[in-house]
Amino acid sequence: MMRTAVWLVGALLLGGIVHIATVFGVPHFAVNDPWREVGTLTGDGVFVRLPRAAPGVRTLSGLDPAMTHAACRFSLDNGPVRIRAEVADGYWSLALHDRRGMWVWGVDNRAAEQKPIDILIASHVQVAQLRESLPDEFEDVVIVDWPSQEGFALYKILVAAKSREAEVEAALATARCTPTPLP
Repeated sequence: MMRTAVWLVGALLLGGIVHIATVFGVPHFAVNDPWREVGTLTGDGVFVRLPRAAPGVRTLSGLDPAMTHAACRFSLDNGPVRIRAEVADGYWSLALHDRRGMWVWGVDNRAAEQKPIDILIASHVQVAQLRESLPDEFEDVVIVDWPSQEGFALYKILVAAKSREAEVEAALATARCTPTPLP
């Protein structure tokens, strides 16, 4: 009887350890790689309109079908990246994600007060260089201190009615994601 109880407790402990290791290991070993996914849909440094989320349509996972999306993959290896875009009336948001797809920074229509988007993404070293002598052209630009070298931006606009699709498409067409050399 005692032997069976010891085996049972051992099996439960081993099962618990395997369960905990699996739960903590899933994010690290998951096959989902948003950086590569975005790369298959767009090149680096260019916003590309993504297909609407629908059954059978190849696009990024987790996109809202009520929104129109554009994505831009970027790397800070050749300097900071500047994102500019006109905004549409209504709800919109711009989210910056790291290579693993984790949300790092974002802005939406309420925070920006319907002003055009003008953001500079820079590494810690590049931000320090900018602080030494900020050029006049960056005076009204939001500077994001980026924690790594790579990431992607996801610009999304709510299409509240079919009649607003042209306005939404026009706003997405203005989105730019370009490397910007420091002076």
